[in-house]
Amino acid sequence: MLTGYQQVIHELSERVVLAQKPIRVLDALKWSILVKQHFFKHKFKKLPHVDPNYYLENNPLQFDPLKKIQEFHEIERSIRRKLGQYSGVGSIMQRMCHEYSRVVEMLMARGSPQFTEISQELYGSSEDAFHVGAPTLKDLASLVTNTLANIKDQVTTEADEKVYTSEEAVTMLRESLGNYFSDQDRVRVELSDGIIADASAGADKIKIHKGMMFSAREIKVFQIHEGWVHLGTTLNGMEQPICTFLSKGPPSSTITQEGLGIIAEVFTFSSYPGRVKRLTNRITAVNMAEGGANFIDVFNFYRDQNLTEDEAYHFATRVFRGSTPDGGPFTKDLSYTKGFILIYNYIRLAVQRGLVSQIPLLFLGKTTLEDIHILADLVEEEIITPPRYVPPQFQDIAALSAWMCYSLFLNKLDLQRMATDFKAILH
Repeated sequence: MLTGYQQVIHELSERVVLAQKPIRVLDALKWSILVKQHFFKHKFKKLPHVDPNYYLENNPLQFDPLKKIQEFHEIERSIRRKLGQYSGVGSIMQRMCHEYSRVVEMLMARGSPQFTEISQELYGSSEDAFHVGAPTLKDLASLVTNTLANIKDQVTTEADEKVYTSEEAVTMLRESLGNYFSDQDRVRVELSDGIIADASAGADKIKIHKGMMFSAREIKVFQIHEGWVHLGTTLNGMEQPICTFLSKGPPSSTITQEGLGIIAEVFTFSSYPGRVKRLTNRITAVNMAEGGANFIDVFNFYRDQNLTEDEAYHFATRVFRGSTPDGGPFTKDLSYTKGFILIYNYIRLAVQRGLVSQIPLLFLGKTTLEDIHILADLVEEEIITPPRYVPPQFQDIAALSAWMCYSLFLNKLDLQRMATDFKAILH
């Protein structure tokens, strides 16, 4: 039985959940197969035929955007009126309403420069710094690209060979995830030909792109990233009896979600150079578009990465979906690396400051990094229940703390100075 205070939070939370329901960002931004056929027909020499009218005609919004924005404004006012201006849980829901309003405005601006401006506000830019004087995501991409070039062909094994069909990948994931999730949360793994990504997690299932071949490493990444993280946090959020908004994620939680996915891959030793290259190529591609490159430029960049024409088109489309082929980019693909960097450093600082008990709270649901201190208070107040599904590497705080203690020290060493000192043995 909920108390009066808990009931108010629950009712407001449900209003947020219901209001965001018809907003389907990726569906509103996608390009049809006809666009690809036109581009291939002209031998990659003519820009895809996508203009602002394309989205209105092919991907009309399934709601009235102005009314939807007004609805979120009304929910914000109700939150302030019922919970007060300085309520912690209220501040989370108010920010979610603001972000969802901006998402709707971004969708209204499809095909215009404002689309990219709002995208950069919500997901970031390749030129953003993490603190004063810090390198940017673009700088990280350059460093990683150079490093990967030095180890090229030295780390490839049988695990990198694409020998498993989509059907086999589905079977393997059903088995591995069946061992991770409980019987009551039995998840589905299905084939799909309607997704852009190789794999995608929904509320209770994972979709695998039909008609593709995968390596053992790729399937392991699907298990960790899409299963343990995306599906796990969805189920954790759906178990919340009061703060049901944790089952849904605005853009700020996308950064945390994708960052958790990448860091879980790293901590389980599931990631690999090919995966890292794919993520850094996304940064480079977004940076190119932010600098004025068009679709053909980005398509050719990907072809230069030894990708097939189909793969190059697929990745270039991720950059320009929602925009025009000669417009600014959709910057969501920066979330993976940006989120990884933010979360890794949050964990290091949490260990340094004795806040390690808060780290598993990242998996409560579709969380946002800046809300963790509020969520910790809400757990203590028993307004939020602890997460059921937490990857083993984040359950074992002792092992994670040991890793980060060394990381804090290693970060103080000058790698260039050490390279000079190690010159005699690094050849």
